[in-house]
Amino acid sequence: MNKYPRLAKFKTPDSLKKHLAELGIELPLDETMEIGADSPLGSPIQIGEHAIGNRFAIHPMEGWDGTEDGKPTELTIRRWQRFGQSGAKLIWGGEAVAAQHDGRANPNQLMFGEDNLAALAALRGELISHHEQTCGKSDDLFMGLQITHSGRFSRPDGELKPRILYRHPLLDEKQGLPADYPVMADDEIKELIANMIQAAVWAQQIGFQFVDIKHCHGYLGHEFLTAYDRPGDYGGSFENRTRFLHEIVAGIREKAPGLEIGVRLSGFDWIPFKPGEDNIGVAFREGAYDKAFGGDGSGTGIDLTEPIQFITLLQELGIKMVNLSAGSPYYVPHIQRPALFPPSDGYLPPEDPLVGVARQIAVAAELKSKFPDMLFVGSGYSYLQEWLPHVGQAAVREGKIDFVGLGRVILSYPQLPRDVLEGNEMQRKLFCRTFSDCTTAPRNGIISGCYPLDSFYKEMPEYEKVMKLKKALQ
Repeated sequence: MNKYPRLAKFKTPDSLKKHLAELGIELPLDETMEIGADSPLGSPIQIGEHAIGNRFAIHPMEGWDGTEDGKPTELTIRRWQRFGQSGAKLIWGGEAVAAQHDGRANPNQLMFGEDNLAALAALRGELISHHEQTCGKSDDLFMGLQITHSGRFSRPDGELKPRILYRHPLLDEKQGLPADYPVMADDEIKELIANMIQAAVWAQQIGFQFVDIKHCHGYLGHEFLTAYDRPGDYGGSFENRTRFLHEIVAGIREKAPGLEIGVRLSGFDWIPFKPGEDNIGVAFREGAYDKAFGGDGSGTGIDLTEPIQFITLLQELGIKMVNLSAGSPYYVPHIQRPALFPPSDGYLPPEDPLVGVARQIAVAAELKSKFPDMLFVGSGYSYLQEWLPHVGQAAVREGKIDFVGLGRVILSYPQLPRDVLEGNEMQRKLFCRTFSDCTTAPRNGIISGCYPLDSFYKEMPEYEKVMKLKKALQ
């Protein structure tokens, strides 16, 4: 049983502030919401020659509903149409798109390829069309695609087929990898770099304004940052561990001039967790842990020395946008996407999820203060539910973040940004309550979607499968 109060319990700002004080944490919180183009969340912001119309961003997510060869289906198209209708003006990928087959996180993930370009272009067109129908114009919409390789969490054909950069003492054990499991060779990395550059060229050709070179959540780009013990050109020193990014950016600058580049980054990480007594998460082991980028060596502490060094490098490379996240949904979900209810392969939170939200907002604010000219997207806001607009507005108004990033909540409540900006009554029944069905479903080979709150998915046969699965786990 969860021992933490549900957020719906807190009906007034004072009651929420009292609970935050009891937890010993702080959150920015505006009691009164502002509307219109002059409001903190409604004000435009510039990146290069592009004006982005407001401060809401849609995070990239991994759909489990594409075709086997990586094209969008009607379900993918519906999701993107809803992204367009949301009113958010920064579409940060909307989707994680694999650069090559062995890096797909699931067998139905979107994938780059010459045969898929027309379908990806049409997907972009659907989002823009629905945005124009709802919002009137799209010239202040800024759209990108996230280019990804899932590394040790790759499931290109349904079964786990990790591609790893080094032998990780805990994750190898967690994934059941034998001692002789192969590590990616430098030549394989160079081939992937070429494919990621080609993906960026294609993204520009079909009209996307930027690409995200993914460095978060334990996927391959993130794993490079902790390849301290890897020999050769792609491990050891900071210079070598960031060579992957360097070479991709150099290739994009040469072959896709004018294309903006962003990076989604896990700004800090922790030791992997596992279910403990009463299914509450506990650290995989006690003691020092040296594989956390942004960690302090203790396993559950933060040291931003290398993240600051990494963002300094991004500046030097002419990259102006960072989408900040934390940890990984596979081995430390409670710091990555705070929730009261775990997915089928997770654990009950070892802390009030508000602590995790505050942690992400505080780290983002610290990094923003050190890099005021960079544009930062913040994460972790979905758990806040009805308080999301109030915290998001305060965070932007106080300069702690530039964009409020929306992930899970946009699946259940796609018109949230528009309702906030127009001053409409918030639709309480649509707020994501972090039941984690959108994760439980794909982790069990079922198409992704919001089964509890989206009536479209409630009417699908997969709904019963998800409900039976949840019941069996209780």
